[in-house]
Amino acid sequence: MDVLHERCAGVDISKKDAKACVRTPSTKRRGSFTTETTTWGSTTNAVLALREHLITADVTLVVIEATSDYWKPFYYLLADELNVILVNARHAKNLPGRKTDVSDAAWLAQLGAHGLVRASFVPDQPVRELRDLTRSRTQMTRERGQIVQRLEKLLEDTGIKLAAVASDIMGVSGRAMLEDLIAGERDPQHLAQLAKRKLRNKIPELTEALTGRFREHHAFLTRLHLDHYDQLTDAIRQLDTRIEESMAPFRPALDLLDTIPGINQAVAEVIIAETGGDMSRFASAKHLASWSGVCPGHHESAGRTKSAKVRPGNPYLKGALGLAAFGAVRTKDTYLQARYKRLGGTYFAQRDPERATRRAVNALNQLGYTVTLNPMQGTA
Repeated sequence: MDVLHERCAGVDISKKDAKACVRTPSTKRRGSFTTETTTWGSTTNAVLALREHLITADVTLVVIEATSDYWKPFYYLLADELNVILVNARHAKNLPGRKTDVSDAAWLAQLGAHGLVRASFVPDQPVRELRDLTRSRTQMTRERGQIVQRLEKLLEDTGIKLAAVASDIMGVSGRAMLEDLIAGERDPQHLAQLAKRKLRNKIPELTEALTGRFREHHAFLTRLHLDHYDQLTDAIRQLDTRIEESMAPFRPALDLLDTIPGINQAVAEVIIAETGGDMSRFASAKHLASWSGVCPGHHESAGRTKSAKVRPGNPYLKGALGLAAFGAVRTKDTYLQARYKRLGGTYFAQRDPERATRRAVNALNQLGYTVTLNPMQGTA
């Protein structure tokens, strides 16, 4: 194979240190190469010393394997002075039976020298900071949802079935009832009267659902959960403000994404943060879907196509696209909703033929046609 980089380095990184292998032409035999592997710490000063070592060795390419978040200080500091690429661990698997940090570093150097690995996408600093904000918001939103689940389980322990009547126990009505329960109120009729708006139509059901065994122990835990919920809500509000400020350079792309059915502002912000807002780095929409991890894998051997799982991809972007898909199929009179229904095939028609017939007739009536149905011979 052709050698694209005669002087190449591979860096295998762990939490405490890194193994750096420098691959250079041999001075003894023409066409052969020698490797030298050294160990370096992961502190800033140690990484700077590694950078000077690689510069002295005149390497033209440094290959780093993406390992957790440990690669970040190495990549950011080395990339200031050197040509550095970050590679996916799946693309740089070592040979079986030779799995050591030293051999991994040498393998990375060899792959880089022959140009057999592709660089992963590492966005610029403004986009990286935006990513930190949107990912933190996503995680806190999930944590807040988990708190609601814990509250529902706690109420189940008391025999109170508030979640079975109120769709959102953290709404205005549900929150008022929980606060009164914590304060010592146990009369279900009084608690049910705290319902607001449409929920007042369910006062009899609420009275029945709010009858239980709510004790001081439950009041203590409920107070902790509510305070934690409020803390996360305040943190999410601060993140929303900071994200909106950071989105100023991407406002045109944000407004354009917001016009797509199923994509709201929060989802659009995640898409921009994870992709950088520049689609030119992806050859096509299919490449973006593959990078995101929303398309199935491809595994073919001996002319037979075998099942393959969806690759991990980008979990944050994958989650945002999933939310957008669910939102799109609920948006009426759109192409995406129609496409989604078409994927259902004839399942619903076979399950309830009469209903399917009525829907078809109604659709034709809306187009201005009068329909007369005559059963085919042998199908009546």
